[in-house]
Amino acid sequence: MIEHKPTGPVDRLTYTLSRVAMWAPAFIVAIIFYEVVMRYVFLRPTLWVNEMSLWVGGFIFITSGLYAMQQRSHIRIFVLYDLAPSWARRLFDILSVICVVIFAFAVLWGGFGEAAAKFARWEAFGTAWDPPIPATNKPLVLITVFVLSIQSFSNLIRDWPAVAWIRQVFDIAVAIIVVGLCLWALPVLWPSAESDMVVPTVWRIFIGLLLLGSIAMSVWGIVRDFNTFPEPIEVIHDPLQEHDLPDDVLSGHPPAVDAASGKITDDEPHQKT
Repeated sequence: MIEHKPTGPVDRLTYTLSRVAMWAPAFIVAIIFYEVVMRYVFLRPTLWVNEMSLWVGGFIFITSGLYAMQQRSHIRIFVLYDLAPSWARRLFDILSVICVVIFAFAVLWGGFGEAAAKFARWEAFGTAWDPPIPATNKPLVLITVFVLSIQSFSNLIRDWPAVAWIRQVFDIAVAIIVVGLCLWALPVLWPSAESDMVVPTVWRIFIGLLLLGSIAMSVWGIVRDFNTFPEPIEVIHDPLQEHDLPDDVLSGHPPAVDAASGKITDDEPHQKT
């Protein structure tokens, strides 16, 4: 697969998350191997491996859609799209982005209250190890859907492509939105003493570092790609099309060739007996 290079703040953010998600399955395999050894060799099974694999697996499942959207590898139906003229394809892409935005708005509108409540009370999984899977994965769903909608806009602007100033204004607006939301969320992690938030201090520091990292990636995307034009994806040509082969060869009935000279002995295709 030829990978789309990241361009702009939202691409940089998606690309970073995708690299973490790509290594996460190796982490799951490692801890499951550890569990097997501890259980069947040392007869000391763990309490945390099963829940940790579910926790990390949920993160992979949620965030993988971002990478699929950034790479344009999500499922699409091309029956009508490939037959349509250029203006109709642009219209189809705009309608697709509108549908994604409507879906994202509905998910955020309907799920924000529940996600905020689960995070504030640091809702746990209810098992022996009791990890805070609901408190982390529920807000992660909303964050992912929000970034997914912005990513769809970014793809639309870059794939046609748009003129430079439109792309630059979009990148600046995305960077301002991401930085503004992160700066708004940082004080929320450290509320007043009267607040009901029970998030552990270690997790507050960890989430704060993630927010600062998101700010850094957004700023880096602006600095690095502000004047960069999107590079077109290289088309892999069919090897048969790179050589002017006779139709007889392609049809499976090559002409007769003299073994000594290597020349064609007759002009008619060699018929199999």
